[in-house]
Amino acid sequence: MRITAVVFDIGNVLVRWDPRLLYSKLIPDAAELDRFLTDIVTLEWHTHHDKGRPFAEGVRLLSAEHPEYADLIRAFDERWDETIGPVIGGTVALMERLKTNGVPLYGLTNFSAEKWVPFARDYAFVKLFDGVVVSGEERLVKPDPAIFERLAIRYGLNPAETLFIDDRDENVKAAEALGFRGHVFTGPEGLEAALGAAGLI
Repeated sequence: MRITAVVFDIGNVLVRWDPRLLYSKLIPDAAELDRFLTDIVTLEWHTHHDKGRPFAEGVRLLSAEHPEYADLIRAFDERWDETIGPVIGGTVALMERLKTNGVPLYGLTNFSAEKWVPFARDYAFVKLFDGVVVSGEERLVKPDPAIFERLAIRYGLNPAETLFIDDRDENVKAAEALGFRGHVFTGPEGLEAALGAAGLI
């Protein structure tokens, strides 16, 4: 069955994202940096923001647990832009080729609703999407099947004809379990080969 639409994850597919980009500037000791990101500002904590919790609330709750790190925790909100690295130009170029070929493009991202608004304004590739589902607005995060189902219903996508691209294997597996075609992103070269094999570029 041919692919008629392509869905992109955003973080680490279209633009690099890593809290270490910020905190390596604030915590010079490598061992302490690792411990801080493992035990304090964790992905599990941040996932609540992706589910819709305001950053101010998340910062307040975590700072109450770890008052000695309050300034560093607050930086995650105040200096959020510094967790975002370079655009992955090779992926954006593939999006542009798909758009030129008339392929409908969608985004499905775990992203805080409040941080999404300025991000979408500042990054030109967002305008290439025909629609985006943002976890913080839905209060659902990948790999919850419900967010994939919401994407399909909202945009009238047939999962069997839709390619979903994500850098996290568990998210791709969740999509495939619902009938989507999946691609685990490891770099633009591999994605280009997959899109070529599907006859999309």
